[in-house]
Amino acid sequence: MLDETFKNAKRKTVGLKQTQRALEKGLVRLLFTANDAEPHVLRPVVEWCATHNVERIEVPSMKELGKACGIEVGTAVAATLLD
Repeated sequence: MLDETFKNAKRKTVGLKQTQRALEKGLVRLLFTANDAEPHVLRPVVEWCATHNVERIEVPSMKELGKACGIEVGTAVAATLLD
């Protein structure tokens, strides 16, 4: 599901800072977080999603999330954006 979601997404973000900016602008449709990321890194985006009713999906690892995003390194956070 993760790979297909990113392949089919017209707009997406990868990485904490870029995703936080998209969240603040109200552009995020679906947020992905890696379970092995540091909790203090994820806390702000997880709290944002909870208070703004943005769906969040947990992914087992940063490596898996990075691969799904088409990058060779892991990432803690990624999101698909509204069209």
